[in-house]
Amino acid sequence: MTDLISPDLIGSLNEQARMAHEDDLGSLGRQLARRGIDIESVIRRAMQWTVAIPTWGVGTGGTRFARFPGAGEPRGIHDKLADCGVIQQLTRGTRTVSPHFPWDEVSDYNALRQEAAQYGLGFDAVNSNTFQDQTDQTHSYKYGSLASAKKDTRAQAVAHNIRCIEIGKQLGSQSITVWIGDGTNFPGQQSLTRMFENYLDAMGDIYAALPPDWSMFIEHKMYEPAFYSTVISDWGSSLIAAQTLGDKAKCLVDLGHHAPNVNIEQIVARLIHVGKLAGFHFNDSKYGDDDLDSGSVDPFRLFLVFNELVDAEARGAKDFRPAYMIDQSHNVTDPIESLMSSATEIARAYVQASLVDRKTLSEAQAENDVMAAHRLLKAAYITDVSPILAEARRRQGGAHDPIAAYRAAGYRARVAKDRPVVKGASSGIV
Repeated sequence: MTDLISPDLIGSLNEQARMAHEDDLGSLGRQLARRGIDIESVIRRAMQWTVAIPTWGVGTGGTRFARFPGAGEPRGIHDKLADCGVIQQLTRGTRTVSPHFPWDEVSDYNALRQEAAQYGLGFDAVNSNTFQDQTDQTHSYKYGSLASAKKDTRAQAVAHNIRCIEIGKQLGSQSITVWIGDGTNFPGQQSLTRMFENYLDAMGDIYAALPPDWSMFIEHKMYEPAFYSTVISDWGSSLIAAQTLGDKAKCLVDLGHHAPNVNIEQIVARLIHVGKLAGFHFNDSKYGDDDLDSGSVDPFRLFLVFNELVDAEARGAKDFRPAYMIDQSHNVTDPIESLMSSATEIARAYVQASLVDRKTLSEAQAENDVMAAHRLLKAAYITDVSPILAEARRRQGGAHDPIAAYRAAGYRARVAKDRPVVKGASSGIV
């Protein structure tokens, strides 16, 4: 396997932190033992956790108004895989990548799969793109793609998604994520009913092309680029579509794709109840679909989402096999640092939710003991599980402090010598 950061450097930095780490880990172990929790079982659980990195996430993001390129940005999928390999080497909790087409097109996908494996990476869900026009396409998506009023445009979008499935089969993926920007900006621009019907008809053609062991992830988004109406604007529309299409279609939850102050953990609970939770695109938000680093604004909400997920796992909820991926835009930070930070915070929420005393919580809920139930959740949330996360990384050859190790290695400066700086200003999230 190809190491992009020196294992000796990682080992040296880990050794410098060893005494303090062992002291912190021992203290946490004794604290958890008093609560009847075996820290070793929690460490093993943390070692099993993984979240996918989107290939587009290692590039510098931006806003609708401007984008400010960073040093050493990836020039294509090969550079992206290397950057994702660095994240996996240091965190040991990002074992898969999620590619996007046509952004990540190559001539040999079997070779790409082998290249990813050299970095210890596999491929998660493939992502289609019918929200942008490509230079070689016949019909524009300006007024819609899968929900377009034009039959030929819908057929073109369907063909692209089917091609993504074929690529995914070569990469070893077993799912496709479909997000469209289709909608309207003016009342009366299109029939709200016919647009949804067109969408379902086109998605039915894509669904029919799924291999038997594949899943279709339907992603909703409340607004942008359509600001008056969006075809799949909320979890209700997503659920209707998934139920209409069949068992292999499920609803993807992006934490930023909701109305302000919506109770996302309750949406998660409802989708689990009907067996239609596909998984997550993790990020954080302050005002809307901000695509901020996971856990940077509302870590308690992230914990509450994982509380529902861990609860579903513990009780063996039907058809519960969620896929997890980070999806965020890094405007002012090094994308690799932001992704490592987010991977850590997502794992933190998962481990914290695993500490909830579910038997006692259930008893408190049955007795309507509101404060006791709330305090049980807060007890897990305020537990600093950093030593567990660090130990899980260390045992797998990762870094005690991934960002510190990354900076000490000088990876960004090194690759910047071989990756020309992108000149000029542009807009766009990715």
